[in-house]
Amino acid sequence: MAKSETSLFARMVVRVAAVLLFGAAGLVVAAWFYARTAADVAYDRLLQGAAVQIVENLAIIDGKVEVTVPASAFKLLALAERDRIFYRVIGPQGRTLTGYADLQPDPRKLPKSDEVSLLSTHFRGSPVRMAIAGRRFFDPSFTGPAYAIVAQTTEARHALISELTSRATGLVGIMSLFGLAGAVLAVGYSLRPLNRLGAALRQRDPRDLTELAVEAPREMRPFVDSINHFMGRLGGRLKQSERFVADSAHQIRTPLTAISAQLNMVDETGLDQASREHLDRARERVTEMARLIHQLLSHALVIHRFESTALAPVDLVAVTRHAFRAAVPITIDPDIVVSFEAPETPVIVMADTLSLREAITNIIDNAVRHGAVARLEVRVRTEGETQAVVEVEDDGPGIGAEDWTRLTQRFAASSGGKGVSGLGFAIASEVTQALGGRLWHRPATATERFAVVMTLPLAPEAADRKEG
Repeated sequence: MAKSETSLFARMVVRVAAVLLFGAAGLVVAAWFYARTAADVAYDRLLQGAAVQIVENLAIIDGKVEVTVPASAFKLLALAERDRIFYRVIGPQGRTLTGYADLQPDPRKLPKSDEVSLLSTHFRGSPVRMAIAGRRFFDPSFTGPAYAIVAQTTEARHALISELTSRATGLVGIMSLFGLAGAVLAVGYSLRPLNRLGAALRQRDPRDLTELAVEAPREMRPFVDSINHFMGRLGGRLKQSERFVADSAHQIRTPLTAISAQLNMVDETGLDQASREHLDRARERVTEMARLIHQLLSHALVIHRFESTALAPVDLVAVTRHAFRAAVPITIDPDIVVSFEAPETPVIVMADTLSLREAITNIIDNAVRHGAVARLEVRVRTEGETQAVVEVEDDGPGIGAEDWTRLTQRFAASSGGKGVSGLGFAIASEVTQALGGRLWHRPATATERFAVVMTLPLAPEAADRKEG
């Protein structure tokens, strides 16, 4: 049994989804970096502008550095309601001219004149971003640098980063879903040739071993070629089996016929009683062997025909009448009353004529050999609107319920050791099952005789006509 695995469609969709997931994760990380950069650039420019405005408004009056902090320097920074703003102006000798005296930058980060430095640090327990703008004065009363420091907490920029990242994540998620849906459609469309190939194989007649004529992509050609190669080999094997059956029938039946003829030519006038008994046993064995070989070949033929022949509408009345004539010998005991009953109109079923006739012949033959004592009746009738029935009834002892199952198997015999059926019921049972019917027996009762009954479904056209 082939190992069951997930479908190719599911495997491809899972792999595409994994690729999209990794791609989406990469895009989200890139969006976070971009959002952080954008937020830093936007807020850093505001800090730089504020620091530059403050340092530009420094002036030397009467030899002293005077500070005038413009309100506009903090208006834009004040738009970030979550953030706190700190500033400090450093004059000569590092004196604090105004602002927070404890706002101490790293001396190594102090810019040169007319430059602005940016750094991240902590102030009063909060992370801040700091801008330091420098200006050098050249005046007879004062020469040296002065600095304006503006610091802002980072809550607003982190909120902006989160907002930009979440929006980008949502957009990436939506695009990924659209991409996955498109991938599902694309994979399904790409796998249509496999579905067409599967449909062609499912709808193909089991007896059709010709090459597949189905359009397939280049990647599927080795698979289609392998199927065609296998069907070619299988067809060759079936033809060999057919030839073997035909050759066996000819090669085996001919010597048996010759042996039977030689035994019938033996002059019994000079034989004693024991020799006559031996001769009778030999004739019986040859007859049994001929019948068994005929059943074996018939069984092989039935199997082969069901594998290689399409079913067609068949008149069950005509087939049963032919089987009746073949199974009831001319030399039957004249004391046995034999009858055949059938409707005048055809009873149409879907079957293979030869296989169906062989099955009915075996049922009648078994009744002639092992059942009928004084009466044998064969009837064909319809039952309801959908069933056709062949009934073979005799006045023999019948078959017990415990023996019936075994008698539909090969070389089965009744529990009493008599009435060996060989392959007769086995052939009939296999043919009936292959045609969608049922083979069963009706036990003998005080009012009814024993019967073997074959029920088959009527052909659709025949069933429609009955309903009409």
